[in-house]
Amino acid sequence: MIRLIVAAALALAAIDAAFAQTTLRVGDQKGNSQAVMEAAGVLKDVPYTIEWKEFAAAAPLLEALAAGAIDTGLVGDAPFTFAAAAKIPVKAIAAVRQSRDGLAVVVPENSAIKSFDDLRGRKIATGRGSIGHQLILAALESRGWQASDVQIVFLAPSDAKVAYTQGAVDAWSTWEPYVSQEEVLFKSRRVITADGITPGLGFQVATPDAIKGKRAELEDFVRRLAAARAWSQNNVEGYAATWGRLMNIPPAVPLNWLTRAKIRIAPIDDSVVADEQKTIDLYDRWGLIRQKINAADIVDRSFGAAVGKGAGL
Repeated sequence: MIRLIVAAALALAAIDAAFAQTTLRVGDQKGNSQAVMEAAGVLKDVPYTIEWKEFAAAAPLLEALAAGAIDTGLVGDAPFTFAAAAKIPVKAIAAVRQSRDGLAVVVPENSAIKSFDDLRGRKIATGRGSIGHQLILAALESRGWQASDVQIVFLAPSDAKVAYTQGAVDAWSTWEPYVSQEEVLFKSRRVITADGITPGLGFQVATPDAIKGKRAELEDFVRRLAAARAWSQNNVEGYAATWGRLMNIPPAVPLNWLTRAKIRIAPIDDSVVADEQKTIDLYDRWGLIRQKINAADIVDRSFGAAVGKGAGL
């Protein structure tokens, strides 16, 4: 019995030693995953090193993945689709489900624009290939409009904010926390949201090399991330306060965002694959991807058990 205990202890020690020698390079956007994981306290005993790298949007994050600069990161379904269609070696290992009310086209408080219909012929800022771009296309399609019926101005979030504030564009198609920031701090109004017209999925993605060489670290990471998101749903006010301090933004902004978002990490299942296929099909119809791809081919379902364990499923 003693020998078995000693052997088990040595085996665990060997595992911990192997973990301690590895670094998981994680891409994040605007205090997203790191903020909630720190607030939930799930990073205190990580047996490997997490090297965080923050990006302003998904496009540069995916470029970093393609260049091998990071192993995993959080992106929306729209930029993920573009990346997959461009043959960037990346796969979705977990899904992010949330209310679609925070993916929206906003207009200034005093704008005469009351609905998306009023934007015909007007300028809308968004990121090329972003989920904001996806929302515009879905909104156009839902009305039977053509791409030429609005003027899409492709800008990074920081530049879109400047153009929007200065009145160089009429509206901004963006995502959280930018939507809540505009609503709470500047009284902007949402004239359309993704609710009912586009899936609005997010994905934790990883490179094939990381999936192969750092599987244990990735499984542990998505388990902790899922646990953190589950915690945040029951601690919205506390998380919002922590997030506000970390980002140096008034807590009313994250409270507005997180109260309605109800963010959770979900395993890659049939419903996720079906929703991702809707995004692929949308981009295919608009001629934005060179060849149609199958959603099932760009996801990895093998992390489902880890996600489920973290989420308490």
